[in-house]
Amino acid sequence: MVKIGYTMMTEQAGPRELVAHVVGAERAGFDFSVTSDHYFPWLESQGHAPYAWSVLGAAAQATERIPLMTYVTCPTTRYHPAVVAQKAATLHLLSQGRFRLGLGSGENLNEHVVGGGWPAAHVRLAKLEEAVEIIRALLAGENVNHHGAHFDVENAQLWDLPDTPLPIGIAVSGDRSCELAGRLADLLIATEPRPELTSAFDGHGGAGKPKVGQLPICYDPDRDAAIARAHDQFRWFGSGWPVNSELPGPNAFAGATQFVRPEDVAGSIPCGDDVQAVVEAVRPYVDAGFTEVALVQIGGDHQEPYLEWAEQKLLPALREL
Repeated sequence: MVKIGYTMMTEQAGPRELVAHVVGAERAGFDFSVTSDHYFPWLESQGHAPYAWSVLGAAAQATERIPLMTYVTCPTTRYHPAVVAQKAATLHLLSQGRFRLGLGSGENLNEHVVGGGWPAAHVRLAKLEEAVEIIRALLAGENVNHHGAHFDVENAQLWDLPDTPLPIGIAVSGDRSCELAGRLADLLIATEPRPELTSAFDGHGGAGKPKVGQLPICYDPDRDAAIARAHDQFRWFGSGWPVNSELPGPNAFAGATQFVRPEDVAGSIPCGDDVQAVVEAVRPYVDAGFTEVALVQIGGDHQEPYLEWAEQKLLPALREL
């Protein structure tokens, strides 16, 4: 049975609200949670971008059962991999073993803030591979001295290590990232239900490992209001990874999506209160071999009614999958 998760989307709610939402998600019965890690929202209408790791620390203390996960953190630009290893280990301890570290090659939207330019995709993947190797060595308790193509680490060691292994996931979008994830990750992360991604991951060593997908929805009893909100805040979603990873800020995303119509968004994102529409949107992930799907409810001010609906109607229907 596929596990259904809740997304703490830092681009659409403030830190206190995000923690309250994941507490509600735990109460509603979601199987796990994931958290985005942004410095900017995709569009100004979303309106938020608190520091995800502080939110996760608070969430670890406010919840008791629900697993936590970054979806995803880039360990190569804003953050040095040695620092990512330290905060991931700390969060795993705070959550008593409920944390998974999701990693990816990043987006210009968030990483440009420290300067230095935005490298080509193949360079970003090479940096990610080197970063994962550093993080794994530190989480294994090693004293790390590393002088690589992209990172230097001088006499680093983690002094507070969790007793249980900390799973690492890697986000994929093509053959090279699938090869990297199959070889180095404990789970696959993706935002599209593409069978070729799961097949490539399996072929490179990922067979039998969890595969986590993500799906935006926009619940509202008024379908027209749901469509309008999804268009206002999430019309960037259909642009695809090659575009979304390159644009530098909300204004660029606004310009790139200026001709996206509300009906275009409604055709790709389930909007309204039709449970079966969400079930049918999740089904391709199941058919592609995903074992977990994290839902994103669009609209930071519309989480409480969504959580109530999810508990009463949506989650029971999805569990029949």
